Amino acid sequence: MIDPIKKNNKLKNILRLVPVALIFCALVIPNRLSDIYPDSFARLPLELLLLGFVLLVPGLAGKVLRWLAASVLAAGVIFKIADMATFNVFARPFNPIFDAYLLGNGIHLLKGALGEAAALVVGIGLVVLALLIIGLAFLLLNAIRQIQLAYGKTSAVGLVGLLVVWCGLRAADSRYAIAGFYDLLAMHTSSTIASVTDTREFRKELNELSPRASAVKNNPQLFAALKGKDVLIIFIESYGRTLLDKPEFAKDFRPFLHRQEQQLRDAGIAMRSAYLTSPTFGGLSWFAHGTAMSGLWINTQTRYDTLVMSDYPSINRLFNAAGWRTVAVMPAISMAWPEGEYFGYDQIYHAYNSGYEGKPFNWITMPDQFSLAAFRRNELAVAKRKPVMAEIALISSHAPWTPVPELVDWNQIGDGQIFNSQATSGDSPEEVWKDAERVRMQFRLTTQYSISAVVDYLVHYANDNTVALVFGDHQPAPLVTGSTENRDVPVHFFARDPKVMDAIANWNWAEGLTPADSGPVWRMDEIKNKWIETFSR
Repeated sequence: MIDPIKKNNKLKNILRLVPVALIFCALVIPNRLSDIYPDSFARLPLELLLLGFVLLVPGLAGKVLRWLAASVLAAGVIFKIADMATFNVFARPFNPIFDAYLLGNGIHLLKGALGEAAALVVGIGLVVLALLIIGLAFLLLNAIRQIQLAYGKTSAVGLVGLLVVWCGLRAADSRYAIAGFYDLLAMHTSSTIASVTDTREFRKELNELSPRASAVKNNPQLFAALKGKDVLIIFIESYGRTLLDKPEFAKDFRPFLHRQEQQLRDAGIAMRSAYLTSPTFGGLSWFAHGTAMSGLWINTQTRYDTLVMSDYPSINRLFNAAGWRTVAVMPAISMAWPEGEYFGYDQIYHAYNSGYEGKPFNWITMPDQFSLAAFRRNELAVAKRKPVMAEIALISSHAPWTPVPELVDWNQIGDGQIFNSQATSGDSPEEVWKDAERVRMQFRLTTQYSISAVVDYLVHYANDNTVALVFGDHQPAPLVTGSTENRDVPVHFFARDPKVMDAIANWNWAEGLTPADSGPVWRMDEIKNKWIETFSR
């Protein structure tokens, strides 16, 4: 018969170890969800031993040290949670300087959806949550200290012994002796300092480049080789290299590109393709837009904010100065967009002034075919007009990737109500996102739709005075790409005029729609200067 007293004592001893286990897990758990395995916890963290020594300090000094230790633990835990989120979406760790706007945007969204009071409650709740984490850490440390006091000198001797073991394992370069929590805090501290420095240096760079940029703007031969031509710079949402490299996608996507290529050839449209390296991954499309349009590397929100508050000329403004009407087609814009002033558009078509009367495709305000048709109707079909330079951001390939639109007769598009049956078809996002494989398939299908819309538009409407540059803004999220760190996106150049195609021969891009694996890979900030150098006589 089991002695109930012994049973209760055993249970108490197990429960007394819970605080140790929780602190241990907080110290050793990786900051990426994809790195969490049972083996991840087979570690001896130096920080746990150091905490043990700190907890032995008596009196007021010990209490102060425990509060400090609790605060550091809480900061590390919050950083790990934030890292898990940003790695899962943007394939990078959280940066408190560059990513602070995400919290601000979230609060702003809540204000619009639930009201200012609800947003305030959420903001206060986040602060309270952080304080609760600190308080919980302090309570756990106190509980561990009580265990140490119960064992007296044995606790100190045990800590010294474990420290010797840790040093031995470290000297042997063993992966089991770690100081990962310290490394995490050190990484975030150094990245924060580097972020502040980067912002300061970027402002300096803008000031130094402005005089040279003004000289380019005043060049009478600016884009002279494109005189009279309509120039379309088209971004395709989440169109990344993974579609060509990952076997799961490539087996269907490469043949799809070949079919699209043949349609273009049959229509007399020449094309060249390569890869660009995007400044972002999995989202934050405006970084890619800012990079390509400004010719500067915009990989953080502070850089973007600094750019749009400057007078450094975008390629849009350069085309405007050279005699083009500049237009933006931004169907994802559904709120005030003061940043648009920087780029220098004569006209911005957004979610509410493009003439779309159809139903949205979940988050997607309108299908890409309508965006292209409305642009043509509002700008290119107008008599006695200037040549148009348009920046077009297509969004049908944006998550949640359902439903998948289909092309319709261009002459039947009208106000977009023809798309209503498509907008309400297919499975809901909740249903699609239950299955990761289904999510990836839907991503491929919607991206193929976006490309088909562009190709079909060019086949129907491109003439000798049409030049188009089409490329992805960034790779899709890691859920789609897997663990790759590659940030490349396909880029395609289209024109009927052989003189235009001859002008880009020294770019060494591959013929057709499939980029060469061994071809050049430019950073996205090189596009602007390549256009200036190539087409300005």
